[in-house]
Amino acid sequence: MSTLTEVASGYQAGRTLPLRVELVRQLGRRRTLVMGAVLAVLPFVLLIAFAVGGDPDGRGDRVTLMDTATASGANFAAVTLFVSAGFLLVIPVALFCGDTVASEASWSSLRYLLAAPVPRARLLWSKLVVALGLSLAAMVLLPLVALAAGTAAYGWGPLRIPTGGALDTGTAAQRLLVAVAYLFVSQLVTAGLAFWLSTVTDAPLGAVGGAVGLTIVGNVLDAVTALGHWRDFLPAHWQFAWADAVQPTPEWSGMIQGAALSVTYALVLFALAFRNFSRKDVVS
Repeated sequence: MSTLTEVASGYQAGRTLPLRVELVRQLGRRRTLVMGAVLAVLPFVLLIAFAVGGDPDGRGDRVTLMDTATASGANFAAVTLFVSAGFLLVIPVALFCGDTVASEASWSSLRYLLAAPVPRARLLWSKLVVALGLSLAAMVLLPLVALAAGTAAYGWGPLRIPTGGALDTGTAAQRLLVAVAYLFVSQLVTAGLAFWLSTVTDAPLGAVGGAVGLTIVGNVLDAVTALGHWRDFLPAHWQFAWADAVQPTPEWSGMIQGAALSVTYALVLFALAFRNFSRKDVVS
C-alpha cells in the first residue's frame, strides 16, 4: 500500500508522454519517411520537366512567375512553392494531423496510453504539437531542396519578378521565408479539420481523406465567382496571397486577412477536437 502511495504522490501529468517521445515515434513511421522523400524528390522532377520541355516562355506580353522559373535558384524555389501550395502541401498537413489519434485507435493502443495514465488533454496536446511541427518541417524541406537544386541548375542570383525588376539574394531569401510562414499559417485550417476528424473516427484514412476532401471543396467553391464577396470567408481564397511578398513593394493586406481567417477557423476546430475527445468513450 505504501508503494502505491509513493507512486501516486510522485505522479505529474505534465511529464507524461513527453514531446520527444512522441516525435521519435512519428519520425520512425513509414508514412513520415515516404512523405519526406516525395517532397524532396519533387524539385528534381520539375528540373527534369524543364530540361525536357525547355525554358518556359511567356504568353504574349504577359509574363508569369512560372515563366521565370529558370532565371535563378530563388525563382525556381518560388515556382516550386507556387505549384505545390494548392494541393501537394495539403497532403502532409492532413496526413500528420489526421493520423494522430485515429491511428492509435485503429491499433487498439489508445486506451493503453490513457491507462498509463496520460491525461486526455496532455495526449492531444503532445500529438498536436508534433503533428504541426512535422507539417512545418515538410513545408520548409520543399523550398530548401528546391533552392539548392535550382541554384545548382540555374545559378545563384536575384529573384526576378514577373512584373519587372528583381530582388537581391538576401531580400529574396527573407521574402521566401515569409512565404513559407504564411503557407504554414494558411494550412492550419486543414490541420484543424484533420485533427478534429481524427478524434471523431477510428479510421486514419477517413480523417486524412476527409480533411483533403473538404479542402478541395473549398477550392472548388472559391472558383465559383457567383459567390462574390462570400468567397472572402473561404480560406482557399487567400492561399496564394503569399505571392504578394515576392514583389518590389510587398502587399500585406491579403496575407493579414488570410492569416486571421485561417487562425480563427483553426482555433475553433482545435477546440472542437479537445472537447470531443474529452467526452469520447474510448474503447479501442
